[in-house]
Amino acid sequence: MHDNTRQRRVAAMRACDRILSGERPLTMRERLADLDGLDELPDFYGGDGPVTALEERVAGLLGTEAAVFFPTGTMAQQVALRYGADRGGSRAVALHPLSHLELHERHAYARLSGLHAVWPTTAPRNATAAEITAIAEPVSTVLLELPLRDAGFVLPTWDELTEAAAAARAVGARVHFDGARVWESVPHLGHGLAEIAGLADSVYVSFYKTVGGISGAALAGTAELAAYARVWRHRFGGQAFQQWPAALTALAGLDRELPRIPDYVAHARTVAAALATLPGARVFPEPPHTHRFRLWLPHPADALNDAAVALAEEEKVWFAAGWQDAEVPGMALAEITVAAPALDWTAADVLEAGARFLRRVATRD
Repeated sequence: MHDNTRQRRVAAMRACDRILSGERPLTMRERLADLDGLDELPDFYGGDGPVTALEERVAGLLGTEAAVFFPTGTMAQQVALRYGADRGGSRAVALHPLSHLELHERHAYARLSGLHAVWPTTAPRNATAAEITAIAEPVSTVLLELPLRDAGFVLPTWDELTEAAAAARAVGARVHFDGARVWESVPHLGHGLAEIAGLADSVYVSFYKTVGGISGAALAGTAELAAYARVWRHRFGGQAFQQWPAALTALAGLDRELPRIPDYVAHARTVAAALATLPGARVFPEPPHTHRFRLWLPHPADALNDAAVALAEEEKVWFAAGWQDAEVPGMALAEITVAAPALDWTAADVLEAGARFLRRVATRD
């Protein structure tokens, strides 16, 4: 099917009565319609107003001295790593080859700040304390991604995380958490946001991932880091004139989504267990560490994506899309996100919809 464009998929998903993976796309008017504070005058360059309120909210949630709003997470992470290099003297940073910085940020840490990466491990998980201790050269920052998305949204245990943070400090490095999705890491780690952030010297959080803001991020840490971050945010071009739409949607998202996340994570286990029983299916992790996990099916990605759109258009049921052919021949992979629309799906619902989905796939193989 050559017209299976992104616009068609979005329109089909928006018209569905039931959604298993993901959330219904909203129009711009819908995104702004339920925001508080629209009758107030906007702030400029992040002065007193929604941006400041958001920074204070994040610092309070994470238990840090301060937090600084950034238009993008890529910019926030560059500042965190640059800060560590400037303070620690080493241009080397320890991170994972599957980290967001390596796969999705065009190696900005190297191109913009002259840093170079050291990989403590290539295993599909965050580095262990032993692997950090064995790093053969001084590093200014050890970066841990919570969860490690491109390994399957995997998390360490709480003990593994505390040991890794202690090992990083023992080799003279700062600890930075790429916490774009730290919000949903709390149930698996069994500790609150402030306790998790307390293991690190700095934490980046995203406002459009999980909490549903339109954009934006924050870098949280000490007051000294915050002062440095504001200077480098400006130098990197992130001192935008007005950021109130992003700040207001982030504040609304924190209020709406944080209380729901434990339910999402718990129900993801039900959904994953049901999906694992489909013919030829595999899920990972099993059980999921967060409300996101990976699903493999033994069919071509094109057939799966076409079937997903057809099921949505003709039966108003959204199963899962975004399929990509996997490295294993004959298998395709999708990321499953269990959010509010999926909470009323029972295991039987998942199996019934999966059977209907796979019948459509069979006609397209």
